[in-house]
Amino acid sequence: MFTATQPDQLPDRDTILSMSGLAFMQAMQRGEIARPPISALLNYTLDSVSEGQVSFRGTPGFDHTNPMGGVHGGWYGTLLDSCMACAVMTIVPQGSVYTTLEYKVNLTGAIPLDREIVATGMLDHGGRSTAVAHGEIRGAADGKLYATGSTTCLIMKPTQR
Repeated sequence: MFTATQPDQLPDRDTILSMSGLAFMQAMQRGEIARPPISALLNYTLDSVSEGQVSFRGTPGFDHTNPMGGVHGGWYGTLLDSCMACAVMTIVPQGSVYTTLEYKVNLTGAIPLDREIVATGMLDHGGRSTAVAHGEIRGAADGKLYATGSTTCLIMKPTQR
């Protein structure tokens, strides 16, 4: 996997629309499509992809802390938004796109700095125009639950340019 460092390294509209969401995610996993820059900034990578389920692995560091020295809630939120929305993406048909309408995060424990986690998103419902998924963040080594979340996404066909 490689990370986009310039806008022209991200896939263009025609590339995105030429693939199903599952094919897109699998191409990213194989390193054929760049991972987004935010994943490098927040220190997480795509771990697994299957229809209706996506996992990321990540490790929060000092750069991801709040003023009190704990892992910032935005780090949890970004990992959950990523895994849940990408789980939805795996059922988006070729020629369509999706976007997050809303998501909710519940923190259940403080992730220690430098602790590797797995964030997994799982599809609950995939319709023609909306999809719902849930997710969780767990310790990679011990399975301890650190956060849960849910999302609703909009699936749409983009308008012609």
